[in-house]
Amino acid sequence: MKNRLLPSIKGYRILDRYILGKFLRTYLFGLAMIIVIVVVFDYTEKVDDFTELKAPTRAIIVDYYLNFIPYFINQFSGLFTFIAVIFFTSKMASQTEIVAILSGGVSFKRFLWPYMLGAMFITLLSFALSLWIIPISQRDCVEFQRKYIKRQQVLPYDHDIYRQIDDGTYAYVRGYSPNLERIPYFAIDRFDGSSMVEQLDAASVSFDPQTRRWTAPRYTIRRFEEGDEVSFKQYRNLDTLINLDARELGHIESLIKTMTIGELNDFLAQQRKKGADDVYVIEVERHARFSYPISAIILTLIGVSLSSRKVRGGMGFHIGMGIALCFAYIMCGRVFEQIAVSGSLPAWFGVWLPNFIFAVIAVVIYYKAPK
Repeated sequence: MKNRLLPSIKGYRILDRYILGKFLRTYLFGLAMIIVIVVVFDYTEKVDDFTELKAPTRAIIVDYYLNFIPYFINQFSGLFTFIAVIFFTSKMASQTEIVAILSGGVSFKRFLWPYMLGAMFITLLSFALSLWIIPISQRDCVEFQRKYIKRQQVLPYDHDIYRQIDDGTYAYVRGYSPNLERIPYFAIDRFDGSSMVEQLDAASVSFDPQTRRWTAPRYTIRRFEEGDEVSFKQYRNLDTLINLDARELGHIESLIKTMTIGELNDFLAQQRKKGADDVYVIEVERHARFSYPISAIILTLIGVSLSSRKVRGGMGFHIGMGIALCFAYIMCGRVFEQIAVSGSLPAWFGVWLPNFIFAVIAVVIYYKAPK
């Protein structure tokens, strides 16, 4: 055994192409099959809405499904990476291919290299989808759903919206909708500690998205003096620039899903300056866009280490164990994200903790794998 010859560079290249090809083909085939199934079921469920609301065929294909597919790919990328690794590695183990490879002088670490190369490719793809492609594609997808899917036609805006725009300054908007040219009611409240000292209110208010200015034909300013005295004056032609964009009036969870990473960073900095209450939600979304793609590497290491050993039950046992671990990872991620959103944990810690936990599990399983 000590005198056995190590494989040549050419041999390593053949092995790398063989494993990497199987990995990516299995991953892409599984993903393509499930996408076809999901699209068929989704179309069957929504075809009545498309017909009744007369959705154009081009809009259904381009605006909805072509934008829906990247989101779906990214959501289940980690799961299908894991399943692909488990599936073809278990098959190799059951056919004693792995035993032959390791007996031929290839170390387990070197055997793992093409898997990691494939996982890094999937991770980079997931980064591109999470940070730039999906947020842009979701804008058209959300607009299509609002127009042509009945249960999505309720706008993601509350009737009464209250937002902090600066320290001690809050804006109140009633009845906002992006389809309205004018907002029924708008107010700015200024506080000194817990006491309101001034209120500006106006009706029939317009917002210009280009200049970001709020205008109204008339407005009133009330000042609250000591001794419960109130003075007010009426004015004409309100034209003001405040630290509030109309985009911020929507549900924050829906809004940040449509922001690229650069826009999300700017929005987070803006909300921090305002001292807004929804900073935790934005921070969790930001960290999740970086942490989730890394899961492909961690789950690949677990999958190879787990399924490279030939055991009773073969592929079925490996797939069962693998799916259980993968769903445990997903559930763990969702639980800690919700805890982080509530502010009970720092956002970075809550989002990255599942990766830390499963990275440790991956290392333990790796050292117990057959060498």
